[in-house]
Amino acid sequence: MLKVNKENIKNKKLWENTSVSIPQFDLDDMISKTTENPIWIHFGAGNIFRGFIAVLQQELLESGLADKGIIAAETYDFEIIDRIYDPYDNIGILVILYPDGSFAKKVVASVSEGLVGDPSRTEDWERMKDIFSKPSLQMASFTITEKGYNINQLSGDLLADVKKDMEQGPENPLHVMSKVAALAYHRFKNGMLPIAFVSMDNCAENGKRLSTSVNAIAKVWAEKGLVEKEFIDYLNNKNSVSFPWSMIDKITPRPAEEVKKVLDDAGIEKMDIVRTNKNTFIAPFINSEGPQYLVIEDSFPNGRPPLEKAGVIFTDRNTVDRVEKMKVGTCLNPLHTALAIFGCLFDYKTIAQEMKDDLLRKLVEKIGLEEGMPVVINPGVIDPVAFVREVIDVRLPNPFIPDTPQRIATDTSQK
Repeated sequence: MLKVNKENIKNKKLWENTSVSIPQFDLDDMISKTTENPIWIHFGAGNIFRGFIAVLQQELLESGLADKGIIAAETYDFEIIDRIYDPYDNIGILVILYPDGSFAKKVVASVSEGLVGDPSRTEDWERMKDIFSKPSLQMASFTITEKGYNINQLSGDLLADVKKDMEQGPENPLHVMSKVAALAYHRFKNGMLPIAFVSMDNCAENGKRLSTSVNAIAKVWAEKGLVEKEFIDYLNNKNSVSFPWSMIDKITPRPAEEVKKVLDDAGIEKMDIVRTNKNTFIAPFINSEGPQYLVIEDSFPNGRPPLEKAGVIFTDRNTVDRVEKMKVGTCLNPLHTALAIFGCLFDYKTIAQEMKDDLLRKLVEKIGLEEGMPVVINPGVIDPVAFVREVIDVRLPNPFIPDTPQRIATDTSQK
């Protein structure tokens, strides 16, 4: 039986009969170089990061366009690091699920280390401060869900943790936005070093939301004399700190038992699916669909990896906004939401089952192609008609993406 760890993936013969592709780059060299001169840290160590973002950097490593990986930091569900990263040397297996029932399996090993991003884990927090003091660091990216950027309750009052952070300053932050502000302050104190903070979460104007929350906390610290007023200037000087907008699109649902069985049958050990105390479903593997999109505003004051070589689209802020509105307003979300509501009414258990219903398929074709196209603004970098056709013909009917109308319908009124 095969175990997923750093030593085993160096042994190509072990993997010959598994149909799992393994990395061709020097893993030890990558880890060493990333530890000394990190370029990229990512907040949010869950499935979308492991199944999409980490794979982008792996493509650069495989093609010789990069020699450093990504550092993963988890600020919410620490069990992800303790149970999925550490026991497997930060390595995962990506299983891409195609509509025809075929699979593509590959080892993802571009993550050099996994850290718990919290002062309660002293060693990890000190390491994060060390990373943010490095001149080499180019960006900190985020997939922390839309809720991660909120510092206020629905009533408008500050969240209790944020209020406490504002009073106490940057030493022992509790909320993720306070942690980002504290680490940015540490970078400021180490020479006002440039960096890009890149939200990759699936919400409108994500870079603005990140900037607004970090600035709100930092300004209170400055008013109370807990940080220098120059820190606010640093955060708002785009030549020092940027908050690019982005649009991300890829379905990485919770790990599926069917995929676990495929890996078990291939002789790979310990592929058990974990449900954490915070209700995260995660495993040593990630299952995902094939189609993926990442469009980012090209604003990086300290440079960036050449991710365009891995399919990322870099453009201006207005174009990012148009792409996001295209997806959310016409080409994907309205179709998903319509299927969710009717799926609940008609008691369907998956989106793919709904797409076999001729009436529901006609409904989403009408919403996307007849009602959507006359009002959509073509962003130029992605063709709306091709995008919506892929949604209808490839993505929604994929029976191996076990998304449910019940999940999508939850909180629909807030979307």
